[in-house]
Amino acid sequence: MKIVFNNVNVVNPESKINEKKSSVLIEDGIIIKIGKLSSSELKGAKEFDLTGKYIVPGFFDMHVHLREPGREDEETVKSGCNSAANGGFTGIACMPNTEPAIDTAEVVTLIKKQAEGNIVDVKVIGAATQGRNGEMISPMAELCEVGAVGFSDDGVAIKTAAILKRALEYSKMYDVPIIEHCEDESLSGGAMNEGFNSTLLGLPPIPSIAEDLIVMRGILMADYTKGKFHVAHISTKNSVEMVRKAKKEGINITAEVTPHHFTLTDDAVKTYDTNTKMNPPLREKKDVEEIIKGLKDGTIDCIASDHAPHADEEKEVEFEFAPNGIIGLETQIGLALTELFHKNILSLEEIIYKMSINPRKILRLPIPKFNKGEMANFTILDLDEIWTVDISKFKSKSKNSPFNKMILSGRAVGIINNKKMFFDYNFINI
Repeated sequence: MKIVFNNVNVVNPESKINEKKSSVLIEDGIIIKIGKLSSSELKGAKEFDLTGKYIVPGFFDMHVHLREPGREDEETVKSGCNSAANGGFTGIACMPNTEPAIDTAEVVTLIKKQAEGNIVDVKVIGAATQGRNGEMISPMAELCEVGAVGFSDDGVAIKTAAILKRALEYSKMYDVPIIEHCEDESLSGGAMNEGFNSTLLGLPPIPSIAEDLIVMRGILMADYTKGKFHVAHISTKNSVEMVRKAKKEGINITAEVTPHHFTLTDDAVKTYDTNTKMNPPLREKKDVEEIIKGLKDGTIDCIASDHAPHADEEKEVEFEFAPNGIIGLETQIGLALTELFHKNILSLEEIIYKMSINPRKILRLPIPKFNKGEMANFTILDLDEIWTVDISKFKSKSKNSPFNKMILSGRAVGIINNKKMFFDYNFINI
């Protein structure tokens, strides 16, 4: 199939491409030409007018929970990919806290098989320890051989410094990161951030130092082992400051942040809406301000959703007993454009780096190229569309979002990848 996008702005900062009101010709999913097209080149093509819209390298979310195997009632690989496509992502990396954990070649192979033929690429993060129990490292060599691109015990921190040291040393052999859920287990177990609001609401607290201690441990261990250490869903002021200092000292460390941690504070918990319960918890204004600063100065490398589906009945309980987490694939781009681009905190190019290029660099994945003969891997953005979040239209099997009915500015209107197109809420083979 031959398709043409007309009057579109084409931006790929990694390739130093920034063309206004251009045309993009694709045939059978392959880029044929970017630029002005002749009448002969347009012949027989299905044309799309994308006036005012942008084609950028396909966005990639490196922190997604697909729940398969084990909790297919909440999400599956297929429904998670559909959610990602609807949210504007051409690639995702799924975390290992499934049932069973992703700690064997068989589970990695199962997930890859379930993802075959999908428009969205699915990469697998393996468990850092067997069963995510923190007692013995997983068979990393075997997992890397079948496609694991990183390791984590996400949901919990790696239990001991000794195991973390060993995991970093082994992962260094394969040049993949250890992705750490930074929370000291002895200080965890609460329902929200420790502070004025937790006292006011009478909810058991999680102190911010629970995160800071594990971030500090990871920085010291990354410096000692020279391994690759990645801070998942960073949320505290001190953690951002420590990562900034570590980077200046040349330590091999990267960090991600979720949209809910740069848009919400623990004031949101005053509603007792269990969709404001997540781990790490929503923090204070000073933490959000430092996160914004870290995004702006490059301390925080990328934005990831921590997409965490839960069934309705699980969240419809008392706040203290509800599971942590919210879905995020279908609101992430809208929140980033609304809160970062339109507020002049990040440029479009900087957002592309944090949501497309940097996640792939961290996981050592190919970055989409806009050259003739390359497979088209695009996210199509409308930076100015005003839209209202409606969870009833989400492709995810779960609906646990605190952003329902929020008005956002800017969204992804389509993606192209793997010779397929998702546009105007429809999947099209190209």
